[in-house]
Amino acid sequence: RVQLVESGGGSVQAGGSLRLSCSFAGYTDSWSCAGWFRQVSGKEREGVAIVYPGGGTPLYADSVKGRFTISQANAKNTVDLHMNSLKPEDTAMYYCATGPSWVCSTRTLLARDYHNWGQGTQVTVSS
Repeated sequence: RVQLVESGGGSVQAGGSLRLSCSFAGYTDSWSCAGWFRQVSGKEREGVAIVYPGGGTPLYADSVKGRFTISQANAKNTVDLHMNSLKPEDTAMYYCATGPSWVCSTRTLLARDYHNWGQGTQVTVSS
């Protein structure tokens, strides 16, 4: 089973940048796509960005397009989320997760379809 560990969260002022990293432990050939999601207390978890190692352009939520970039590094051992021009509304707990092949083929941001969730890392953006 793939174990995911998120890191890189923190506090930053609006307009600043952060890089989140999701590290994979265990077997690295058991997932077809991976992504970042975020959740604010009391709200549903929402998809932020998905990367497809086998090909295809990354998928982004409209709210982060042009500001966030997802990338895969280290022979599929990490998936990073580079966040620029951060806004207070980006404040949330950020999680990474993987998707089975059928989910990846649909190119969806729906969090309910993903699994292998990490513990999350908090991002706080102050105005």
